[in-house]
Amino acid sequence: MKKAITVLLLIFVNISFAFENLSAKDFYNLTNKEKGILILDVRTPQEYREDGHISGSILIPIQILPQYIKELDKFRDKKILVYCRSGNRSIVASKFLEQNSFKYVYNLKGGIIEWKKSNLPVEYK
Repeated sequence: MKKAITVLLLIFVNISFAFENLSAKDFYNLTNKEKGILILDVRTPQEYREDGHISGSILIPIQILPQYIKELDKFRDKKILVYCRSGNRSIVASKFLEQNSFKYVYNLKGGIIEWKKSNLPVEYK
């Protein structure tokens, strides 16, 4: 019985992730107070252009994120703030980054939709 409980606990530990979900306001505050962070937009180029994006963010669509893992290596020990349209793709991206030994990963809960609802600044460049 103890073995079964231990196995179940290990399964739950292995599928849980340490990335942190942040509200739009907390995400915004982090972007303003921290230096050397990466703000990662994992939407499509069309969404990035048409729906706007967070100032200072870089676009790497979720579909090609694995191809850029080496380029992101310099951020392995820095904070990475990840967002998408609604928060779903960014959860996948956050899990992927953590599985690849990135230590400080933060997800924008509700994505840029929530960001805009909070009347936070968006760029359209």
